[in-house]
Amino acid sequence: MSFTAEVRDELSRLEQKHECCNKAELSALIRLDGTVTRTGSNQYRLEVATENAQVARRIIKLVRRLYQLKTELTVRRSILHKTNNYQITIPNQPQLESVLKELGLAGSIYLSGGIEPTLIKRDCCAIAYLRGAFLGAGFIASPQGDYHFEIRAHTETLATELSALMARFTGGGRVIARRGAWTVYLKGAEPIIDFLALVGAHKALLETENVRIIKSYRNDVNRRVNAEIANQAKASEAALSQLADIKLIESSVGLDSLAPALADFARLRLRNPEVSLRELGEAAIPPLSKSALNHRMRRLSDVAGRIRLEKQLK
Repeated sequence: MSFTAEVRDELSRLEQKHECCNKAELSALIRLDGTVTRTGSNQYRLEVATENAQVARRIIKLVRRLYQLKTELTVRRSILHKTNNYQITIPNQPQLESVLKELGLAGSIYLSGGIEPTLIKRDCCAIAYLRGAFLGAGFIASPQGDYHFEIRAHTETLATELSALMARFTGGGRVIARRGAWTVYLKGAEPIIDFLALVGAHKALLETENVRIIKSYRNDVNRRVNAEIANQAKASEAALSQLADIKLIESSVGLDSLAPALADFARLRLRNPEVSLRELGEAAIPPLSKSALNHRMRRLSDVAGRIRLEKQLK
């Protein structure tokens, strides 16, 4: 089961006490997932399609509880995607037109309008509308991968109003046109977690938080490992350069030509070619500070540089 399906299942099982919230959620579900057919004699036929069984049950339950409308359910199996498609049909009934008007859906044959303002006056109803919008046309990527969340809308108006509704509680999503539809999307863990908390998907929220913590820990470990590898590589390059300078001095003028302290340090480095500069300082007698080590290496480098220059001039 995809993470989107898991979140939809969780949200579909939430119970809302207030009738106004149920109406707001149902309006969003139908607006995002439904189509209305209207004949010349003012007869309506409403169809809502979904691939999620829990969402289908949710729609039927809300329609029957709120309005006692007759519903028909058709289940088709997609051979290509190997999933079930659930089509809920609400045939023409005496009260259907008044129900569509109450839900802000009448007069919009293709359900292409915006959000009915009276449905989202209260914060609890506005949250229920967002929950219904996600149940109808939402997508959320698994937190194991990249963080991505979106709700598809038929029109720019609806997408913009959904984004503004989200901004009423958390950061609003960005609206873009994609594949012939408008999309409200969120990027990054924080805004997605805020949305999940808002609509009541607490199980999905905890899973996302756990994955984010593990990712953060792994990223921190990787940064430290990469930094350590880089430091080791840098130290190795420095050690090779130091050894090359010392061996050049030894083969050209001999280490005894150096000042005693400098010659002792050069022999110490030759005996310990693989240790870091810090470890080299600790092995010296008496121990040498980092600044003293750097000073002696600069002096050895200067001597080696002069030898190379003299060889070039000959």
